Amino acid sequence: MVLTINIATPPKHSTSPKHSTPPKHYSLPKHPLSRLWERARVRASALQFPLHTAVFLIMIFILNYQVMDNLMRFPALSLLLSLFVICTNVQANASWPRTIETPQGPFTLQQPPQRIVSTSVTLSGTLLAINAPLIGSGATSRNSSVADAQGFFTQWSEVAKARQVKPLYVSQPNAEAIAAEAPDLIVMAATGGDSALRLYDQLRTIAPVLVIDYGDKSWQALALQLGEITGHDADAQQVITAFDQRVAAVRNQITLPPQPTSALVYYEDGRGLNLWTPASAQGALLKDLGFTLAAPPASFQGSTSMGKRNDIIQMSGENMADGITGNTLLLFAADEKTVPQVAKNPFLAHLPAVQQHDIFAMGNDTFRLDYYSASNMLSSIERQFSH
Repeated sequence: MVLTINIATPPKHSTSPKHSTPPKHYSLPKHPLSRLWERARVRASALQFPLHTAVFLIMIFILNYQVMDNLMRFPALSLLLSLFVICTNVQANASWPRTIETPQGPFTLQQPPQRIVSTSVTLSGTLLAINAPLIGSGATSRNSSVADAQGFFTQWSEVAKARQVKPLYVSQPNAEAIAAEAPDLIVMAATGGDSALRLYDQLRTIAPVLVIDYGDKSWQALALQLGEITGHDADAQQVITAFDQRVAAVRNQITLPPQPTSALVYYEDGRGLNLWTPASAQGALLKDLGFTLAAPPASFQGSTSMGKRNDIIQMSGENMADGITGNTLLLFAADEKTVPQVAKNPFLAHLPAVQQHDIFAMGNDTFRLDYYSASNMLSSIERQFSH
């Protein structure tokens, strides 16, 4: 059996000469165990320490016979508290070191990191979401449709500012800027435009380098993996649970547009698009909300200029007309200005979704989903499809 108690430092009694009478002795109530257990239960969220039953009963015995004002002077209690701290530290360190599998092989940390630098602006959002100690991050092009003046993604830039996360460089990784922050963990993307893999060997001389492949994971899976290796498992699970609850709430509050739905990224030049599949994070979230994803005809052959992928189907030119079969179009990585551009595309003009004006923008930050952009996507859907 394991019990939990929160120990608060007792108040110091006054040393004023006016109080010359000896301090009063107070005994605990008739049932101290129930009283202290309730106090521990209520205050456990502030600071938790595991105590075995025997230790807890010893403390009850001492507290019942010692003056409350002089508790900290009692030698037996001092010894007990020392043993208590030692046992607590032993249990806290029991889950370390930790090892996870990465594209570079097994990766081990001996203790929880305190100063994390992310070379991937994509991974930085998830680190923030799980309350990992992120102190610096690489950045993308400043003042764009998806980034602020520091080059941080708009969906989490305010969180980064509040936590004083430092932008270390723009686009091109800078080993000197990373080293200047004295990190004890460097997080790196295995692939993608924000990967700093070419500096892997150099950065390993600064701090342990954790390589993460986010291309084959939902943000939830990524949060769990990063939470495990950083010691923020509980934070990761908490943010996922809260998000799942919001998904359920939004699903109950919306009326779906005509189904099925084609969810896509429309090219700015109008020459093509990428259709999200059920394997994509965007498609999976839409399914959780009750949407039915429209699939191209079985005979349809998409482009593979971006390689063979299971999360998107590439379409271009005239084959867009054959591949888009949804009665509603949801535009990702797009704002309201993109809607009329899609409606005017001659290859799409015949679609029922275009003719019935069932075209909706999901927001510029929905190209790649993390906790923050996925939450914004929920807000967009809730705003546009609420009862």
